[in-house]
Amino acid sequence: MHTYEVNLKWTGKTKGILSSTILPKEIEVATPPEYHKGMEGIWSPEHLLIASINSCLMSTFLTIAENSKLDFLSYESKSICTVELIKGKYTLTEIVLKPKVVIPYSQNPERAKHILEMSKNVCLISNAIKTPLLLDPEIIVSKTPIGI
Repeated sequence: MHTYEVNLKWTGKTKGILSSTILPKEIEVATPPEYHKGMEGIWSPEHLLIASINSCLMSTFLTIAENSKLDFLSYESKSICTVELIKGKYTLTEIVLKPKVVIPYSQNPERAKHILEMSKNVCLISNAIKTPLLLDPEIIVSKTPIGI
């Protein structure tokens, strides 16, 4: 069993500070500007949710790629969530993950894509949500071998 603790302290208006007793940095959070009294330039719950999913995908990919002996040169990912007003309630209707993986020419792009799909399917955070999660990967084959 693992436990993770995050503390939140309201600091006024629609803003607060996230902290953890085991992490050195605090994160300022607020209602996003699209909502009543929301604030610009501060991480929102929506940002934190898709950041959690995006970073879980990366962590899971790194583990599966290592176990599968998939060599890659770089990994980066963009995540986008769509919020819509449905029957008077704001609802997350879709989350799109757009990982970009650069592999050496000695690796198979379809295998890299398969490992990304496996990563999405077993990611703890994405399995904890009910919002449809779409994977839109980009696999780039580099002409440069690893180590050069």
